Amino acid sequence: MKLLYSNILPLGIEGNQQTIIDCFTEQISRADRVEIAVGYISTSSVNELASLVEKCGIKSICLAIGMYYIEGMPERAYHTALKLNQKWLNMKIGEIRLIKPFKYHGKLYCFYKHGKPFAAIIGSANLSAIKLEAANRRQYEISALTTDTSEVSDIAKHIEKLKQPLCSANIADITDMPLIRETNTALDGIELVTSVPQSNVEFYKQCEASVSFFLQLKVPKADERFLDDGRHFTKSNINVCYAAPRSRRKARDWYETQLTVGAEIYHMEGYPEKNKPFFVVTDDGYWFKAHTTSDNNKQFSAVGDELIMGRWLKGRLASAGIVKPVNNTAEDTNREGMITQEMLDEYGCNRLLFKKTGQTALDRDGESLDVWFLAFTSDTYEGE
Repeated sequence: MKLLYSNILPLGIEGNQQTIIDCFTEQISRADRVEIAVGYISTSSVNELASLVEKCGIKSICLAIGMYYIEGMPERAYHTALKLNQKWLNMKIGEIRLIKPFKYHGKLYCFYKHGKPFAAIIGSANLSAIKLEAANRRQYEISALTTDTSEVSDIAKHIEKLKQPLCSANIADITDMPLIRETNTALDGIELVTSVPQSNVEFYKQCEASVSFFLQLKVPKADERFLDDGRHFTKSNINVCYAAPRSRRKARDWYETQLTVGAEIYHMEGYPEKNKPFFVVTDDGYWFKAHTTSDNNKQFSAVGDELIMGRWLKGRLASAGIVKPVNNTAEDTNREGMITQEMLDEYGCNRLLFKKTGQTALDRDGESLDVWFLAFTSDTYEGE
C-alpha cells in the first residue's frame, strides 16, 4: 500500500510522496479499462474523466455514483453525466450508473489491463479530486494505492456488485431522479431586478390563481436550426438573437429574447392589458416589472431592459449545463447557442406557467400593481 496525498500547504508534498491526481493520471494511462465507484462528482471532474478516457484510449469504463439518488443531484452535474453516459453508450465503451437502495459513500478506483485488475485507489477522494477548482482547491484528501493482487481483486469484486441491477441503474433509465436546481447567476447585479426570499416565492406560489396561462416556448428541433421555411425560428421568440442584427457593427446579444404569446392565449379573459405594467415574481426568487406589448399585446417582456427575460429564461438553461451562453451570435455559425426542442426536453419543461396571484404591490412611484407568478419548471404545474 502506498499513501496518496493532497498538495496543500502547510502539508505540501515531500520527498517521494505522490498526489492523488498524479497517481490517478498515471494509473489510467496504463489501463485499458477503469471501474469507479464514488459518492459525489463535480461537473468539471466528469469532463476531466471524459477527456482522460479519450486521451488514454480506454476501451471500457463505468462510473457508479452513490449519494445522489436519495439526496438529489445538482442539475448541471446531472445533465453533464447524462450526456457523457449517452456518448459512452453510443461508443459501446461504458456507462454511468446511480446507486439506488442506499447512500453509498465509498471512493474506489480500479484499473484493468487485458481483462485483469492490476491496481486500485481507495480513500477519501471523490471524483472531484481529479480536477482541482475553486470549490475543492483547499480540501485535503488522503487515499492509498494498492497493487496487492488479493486487495485489488476484492475491490474489483465489490464494484461489480455495485453495478448489479439490485444496487444500481443506468442514469438514463432513472425517471424519478430528484434534481437540485442551480442558481441562475445571469441576473446577478442586473438593474431593475431584485431577489426575494424563498418564503416569499412559496407564498405567491401557493396563492390561488384568479387566472393562469401556459405560455408555450416555440423553438426548432436541432436539425431545423438553419431552416428558413416560414416558421421564423430566428425572427421572434427566444431565439431572436439569431435574426439579422439591428446594426452592421454589432451582433444581437445572446440574451435578447421575445416571448411571443399565441392568439389562443392573449385573447383569453384576464390576460394582461397592453402596456399596463405588473410585477413578476419567478419560481427561483427574482422580482421585476413586466408588461405586454406589440399588436394584440402578444409580446411579453420585462419593462426597461429587453435582456431581463432572456437572462432569466436562458440563464436557467445555462446554469443547468444544457447550453453555453454565446459571446457573439454572429460568430456562432453552427448555432450551438440556439435553444432547441431537444434542450427543453432535456431540461424537462417546454412552457411557462403564468399565474395571477390576486396580490398587489407598490412600485417606486407608489402605484399599486398586480403580482403575477412566473415558473419555468414542471414541478410547479402539479395541481394547476
